[in-house]
Amino acid sequence: MDVRVRVGLNLQGLRRERGLSQEELAHRSDMHQTYLSGIERGRRNPSVLILSRLAAALGADLEDLTRRR
Repeated sequence: MDVRVRVGLNLQGLRRERGLSQEELAHRSDMHQTYLSGIERGRRNPSVLILSRLAAALGADLEDLTRRR
């Protein structure tokens, strides 16, 4: 599985577990909702800094976003 797809699926799963919309998570991590959507769909290649902001907004570790399922 492409790492971008894996990150996207993990991100989407964590976001849903926490009951957040894409819009709310985007606001908490200071990014546009369409960019977040692209990450979740595996179409964007986010930097480590972006992933770190997302993990912090989710109250998760960076490795939770990259972990194999």
